[in-house]
Parts: sequence; C-alpha cells; structure tokens
Amino acid sequence: MSGSLYIISAPSGAGKTSLVSKLIEQDSRIIVSVSSTTREMRPGEEDGVNYHFISVEAFNEKIAQGDFLEHAQVFDNFYGTSKSTVEAQLEARKDVILEIDWQGAQQVRKLMPDAISIFILPPSREELHKRLTNRGTDSEDIIERRMQDAVSEMSHYAEFDYIVVNNNFEIALNKLQSIFTANRLRKEKQIAIHKNMIAALLETE
Repeated sequence: MSGSLYIISAPSGAGKTSLVSKLIEQDSRIIVSVSSTTREMRPGEEDGVNYHFISVEAFNEKIAQGDFLEHAQVFDNFYGTSKSTVEAQLEARKDVILEIDWQGAQQVRKLMPDAISIFILPPSREELHKRLTNRGTDSEDIIERRMQDAVSEMSHYAEFDYIVVNNNFEIALNKLQSIFTANRLRKEKQIAIHKNMIAALLETE
C-alpha cells in the first residue's frame, strides 16, 4: 500500500506554511515535496530544503523534458514539482504534501485524480491583511498586490475536497490532522494493513 498525495493550497498569509510545518513535525509519515522555483532565495532559506532554486533557463529545460508533475507562474516567478520524486516518495509509503496554488492543483488532478486536495482560508480579509503586514518583509504596494492575488486565489476554493479556516491555529491544525487520519482509516487502506488479522478474525473452524 503506497502513501497518499495531498494538495494544500491557500492565499499568501493564510498560514499554510506554519500549519504544514507543525503537521509534519508531529507525524513522521508525512513529508512535503520540495518544489523547484526561479525566485530569489530569501534570508534563512536553504537550497534543497525550502526549494530547489534554479534559473529560468533550467526551469524551461525541465518543462521541455517533461520533468514536472505540475508547474505554474506565481507573481513573477515559476514553481514546479518533480513527478519522479513524488512517485518515489509515495512508493516509500509516505504521505506527500504538495504546497501549490490552484493552477498547479488543476494540473495534478488531471495526472493523479486520487490526490486529496485541501484549501486553507483566512477568517477575513482584515485578518489576512494584518498577517501580511505583520511579516514586516513587504512594502504596502506589494501587500496590496498580494491581497488582490489572494482574492483571485480564494475564488477557486470550491475546486478542493476539504476547506479549513485558519482562525485559531491549534483548531485549524487539529482539523488538518483529522483529514489525514480519516484517509488512513479508509476501508481499502485498512484491509491492506490488517489483511492477516481480518482473515484470522473471520476464520471458521
């Protein structure tokens, strides 16, 4: 039984990265696929850990070679996910998370329709603006642009299987964990795991 593929999307500032970081910290069976990107590395980031930082030329070469499970443009940069890497991780019985936008999610669903998709929403526009401002990393012009892009991103919420509103971090984390737990308890997964036990339980003398 292989692992499951999860798509988690959210507008910038909704808290997706913090939630996913805590989720994988508490569950060793969950990993996050490291995407490739053409954007500049930010302070504190590490190549191969946060992203694989590559040039636009190298990115386009990977597209031509069919190396990406999905790829998309976000703001002025490009992001992509390695298909072969994800498939190997799933075969290793890991639950793999793709942190991608709605464009990438649409591409993944076409290639891997069994992927489970989750959209994280902020409780309000006011709270979203507050979170973006409190980062202290962007100018007001950039924040306003991110707010506009967030509205566009959020308009695709109905394309996802699950919706988690991140109003309270711990509550949102618990809801996220519940999705993973429920999927692992699906009949086909439990039958594969407990095949011998079930056979013994149903054995007639």
